[in-house]
Amino acid sequence: MKIPIPRIALTPGEPAGIGPDLCAKIAQQSYAAELVVITDPEILASRAKQLGLPLELETLSLASTPTPHKPGRLKVIPIAIPGQVVPGQLNIDHEEHVLNTLRRAVTGCIQGNFSALVTGPVNKEAINQAGYTFSGHTEFLAMLTNTPSVVMMLATTGLRVALVTTHLPLKDIFHAITPQRLEQTLRITQLALQRQFRIKQPRILVCGLNPHAGEGGHMGKEEQEIITPVIRRLSKAGLHITGPLPADTIFIEKYLANADVIVAMYHDQGLPVLKHMGFGNAVNITLGLPFIRTSVDHGTALELAGQDTVDAGSLDAAVRMAIDMLTNHSPATH
Repeated sequence: MKIPIPRIALTPGEPAGIGPDLCAKIAQQSYAAELVVITDPEILASRAKQLGLPLELETLSLASTPTPHKPGRLKVIPIAIPGQVVPGQLNIDHEEHVLNTLRRAVTGCIQGNFSALVTGPVNKEAINQAGYTFSGHTEFLAMLTNTPSVVMMLATTGLRVALVTTHLPLKDIFHAITPQRLEQTLRITQLALQRQFRIKQPRILVCGLNPHAGEGGHMGKEEQEIITPVIRRLSKAGLHITGPLPADTIFIEKYLANADVIVAMYHDQGLPVLKHMGFGNAVNITLGLPFIRTSVDHGTALELAGQDTVDAGSLDAAVRMAIDMLTNHSPATH
């Protein structure tokens, strides 16, 4: 039986950043999927020329049959951008374009035109300065799809880290970690690992919130009052969960050797370790959406835009991860 070629939507993100450079660079490789970049074609053509890369652009016809990506070519869904884009120079007039590319990609995924979405880096500060409430891709995609609960997970070789809370100030984290939120995170993570990564019984390790996982209540009671009761309840329901474990030791080999994912309580508890292990080749994955979404593990790097020094490793990894997830995707998710 012939396996259909997936069609993957790709949004470059901030046009003044390295997103267009990354798209032009990965376009030089082969993929077992059709890549469709949603942006203004002039941005891609200009950046490819600046980098000295051959790039042939073709407007996508949704009626066409997807074909594997060939080096030096890209399919495009054009979305015009007002004014000139200067590499390295933010222009808040361009942020509506950034959000429109995401809206178009999500619509295409929901309608079945795309099998998955891969996103380049955006500049959260510029989007907010333009008058839009935006804390990150994860939250924006959840809003666009009316998904009440999603989980942000980053993955690199040898480590996956899922987050209970994402882009919150530290002062708000303690109030945000509720039994309901923790249980939703653990259930969504377990289901995604089963269905999209084909791990029959995921082994989940959970970080404590406080130093030394609360030290028996002497350094905080969240472990006793929130985290441990949820873990016990879900363990009785059949989930394979261990914790809460101190965050300063949970990432050592004796624990990682028996874990499919680490669940961290907040952004800077788990991600520094993961990025130390795999920065530039790690992938950001949103779990719980009605479609597969992967992304780069880095920012817009404005200072590198238009230069031939940018490494496209993370975007390449995000595309290949999306293809692998589509290949492994369980029919039970449809």
